[in-house]
Amino acid sequence: MVQAIINIKENTNRILNILKAKYGLRDKSQAIDIMAKEYEQEILEPELRPEYIERAKKIMKEKPVRVGTPKDLRKMMGLK
Repeated sequence: MVQAIINIKENTNRILNILKAKYGLRDKSQAIDIMAKEYEQEILEPELRPEYIERAKKIMKEKPVRVGTPKDLRKMMGLK
């Protein structure tokens, strides 16, 4: 475990306190861990996640759908 002394803004401090209360955490370190985990899921490129690879493999096995022209696609989708 790494220890760090950090400077945070008042608003960030409030958010950490809200996270502590919401999840019943002991300290702000745990709240920061939760924020990092959420950020990781939100920001990391999908290619880096194992579930992306599995999903891509399934998609690659599917039979392609012939669309044709843009007019044909609009008709298929029920648009104009």
